[in-house]
Amino acid sequence: MTSASAGGQTFQLSYGDCDMVGIAYYAIFYPWMERSYSTWLFAHGIRSGEMAERFGVYTVGLKSECHYLDKCTVFDTLTTRLVREHIGTTSFIVGCDFRRDDEIVAHGAITFACRGLDHRKAPIPAELLTALNSLPAAMVRGA
Repeated sequence: MTSASAGGQTFQLSYGDCDMVGIAYYAIFYPWMERSYSTWLFAHGIRSGEMAERFGVYTVGLKSECHYLDKCTVFDTLTTRLVREHIGTTSFIVGCDFRRDDEIVAHGAITFACRGLDHRKAPIPAELLTALNSLPAAMVRGA
């Protein structure tokens, strides 16, 4: 199993994840992106729900996307791997590779923005920035 500190989760598709012909329903990838991101943050000692109190900053999701590169079917085992796509001063993009064995079958991304308690743009907190910089660089972007 892939380590949460590396931004990874392993899961097996079931019939509930697939359409009538056994092909993965596109929306099932989004909860896994969020799970991978949340557990990765937690493994780095950061909880999204406590960022405002701890850092005086919170994050908001501005955009999400997922590119499907190969068909996934029922009982396929997939592993997520978070990657660093972009780090700005007040926003960042975390990518999520979905792998079946060594093949990337889908690539998603979530764009986050930091906001201060006044709801205006705020710099990425140093601790979060350190964690983001620990992610490997994205190999696939906007496939």
